[in-house]
Amino acid sequence: QLQVVESGGGLLQPGGSLRLSCAASGFTLEYYGLGWFRQAPGKEREGVSSISSSGGTTNYADSVKGRFTISRDNAKTTVYLQMNSLKPEDTAVYYCAVGRWRIATLNPGGYNYWGQGTQVTVSS
Repeated sequence: QLQVVESGGGLLQPGGSLRLSCAASGFTLEYYGLGWFRQAPGKEREGVSSISSSGGTTNYADSVKGRFTISRDNAKTTVYLQMNSLKPEDTAVYYCAVGRWRIATLNPGGYNYWGQGTQVTVSS
């Protein structure tokens, strides 16, 4: 059974750090790119970061460059998103997704398996 499950969300103050994890079971993960997306209330879902199947290519939304880092462990079928220097505008539900292909892309159309999301709230 194919399953994508995020964890690690929470409530924290501005400037804090958080690491999100995503376990993708039932996949031969080394064949697929992986991505993190987020959706804030009243806004469209946006691509945050993605990583190619080999891990050799990553990309980031301009709003998170230099603060967020994506990584993957194919043996553990897990992808991570390390988030540092968090800001109130990072508040959103964060989703993990397994791609249709090996490439890294921030286009949601490039993904066909999605998790249920984990809430991240940054507030003082």
